Amino acid sequence: MAAIAVHQFAQSITCHAWSPEQSMIALCPNNNEVHIYRLVDDKWERLHVLQKHDQIVSGIDWSARSNRIVTASHDRNSYVWNFEGAEWVPTLVILRLNRAALCVRWSPRENKFAVGSGAKTVCICYYEQENNWWVSKLIRKKHDSSVTGIAWHPNNILLATTSTDGKCRVFSTFIKGVDAKDSRTGPSSDSKFGEQIIQLDLSISWAFGVKWSPSGNTLAYAGHNSMIYFVDDVGPSPSAQNVAFRDLPLRDVIFVSERLVIGVGFDCSPMVFAADDSGFWSFVRFLGERKASSGPKYGSQFSEAFGKLYGQPKHNINNDGVEQSRSRGGGVHENCINCIVSLGQPGISSTKRFSTSGMDGRVVIWDLENQADLSEYL
Repeated sequence: MAAIAVHQFAQSITCHAWSPEQSMIALCPNNNEVHIYRLVDDKWERLHVLQKHDQIVSGIDWSARSNRIVTASHDRNSYVWNFEGAEWVPTLVILRLNRAALCVRWSPRENKFAVGSGAKTVCICYYEQENNWWVSKLIRKKHDSSVTGIAWHPNNILLATTSTDGKCRVFSTFIKGVDAKDSRTGPSSDSKFGEQIIQLDLSISWAFGVKWSPSGNTLAYAGHNSMIYFVDDVGPSPSAQNVAFRDLPLRDVIFVSERLVIGVGFDCSPMVFAADDSGFWSFVRFLGERKASSGPKYGSQFSEAFGKLYGQPKHNINNDGVEQSRSRGGGVHENCINCIVSLGQPGISSTKRFSTSGMDGRVVIWDLENQADLSEYL
């Protein structure tokens, strides 16, 4: 089975992140605190409780190089935590939001972080040495609803967002004095801060969980209509395709490799999507199943018609159909999975290990090493 470890930390977990060496985990037990655990003698020991937020912590990210933790909360604030001595010392980041902060991510070079919010804005925060504080610049008037997901491109400049207005957008976050001029390549070469590179209007419902592939050539995100979208050649002439499935919607996705994506959400079991040699994406199976379904590639005529109705080609979409999926037995998670985190090492493009957490209070570690039917995609 792909799940190699299951840990029960709380009644419910909102989000989680791992330390650089993956020996400690920071998680929010669905309240205003962040708990940090370390594995000691096969038992998780709670080392620290970070208490500064007034409302639920909605996002955590732990930087791989600088060992800093950034948190975002419904209280509209963000904190950067530095480990000094034996304690985590917080630094308040004024986001200038009038609605909840919903997600947060460090940039690849860790000189910036982004915060998505319910205020229809994205905050790009960076450290100003002269004044010894974190500064927030806002990308305004681009979204029509809450920003549910953010993802940094490997070039440290482009930022992809998803929103409950159903759209996925890509922005330039170039900041003079923070980013190097030679880092602006491709569609962001001449763009200024906050400039919208592209808007993808592929979903008819809320959009969640956007991610870039390790190379930055492919963008994937999920729709609340039980569809997942893949976009290649992000720029003036993108090539996109969608995969519809007959199960509950996804909340988050990650790229395990250039050709393999894992999606998690309301179905309580991770879903595997893969691209063949021609770049055609399809649903493979749920993790935990012994093998892929032996049934037909597509569903019934009704399901196929349903997929065509909600997946009509537009913006060069070339994959329409409802992928066959079948019922599973009892899964490792017993409630919605709302967070998935890669357990790869910095600088390595692909990884076979990742972790998930959900509303059942569990953190599950998965390993694809012995999944023979997936090895060709890794």
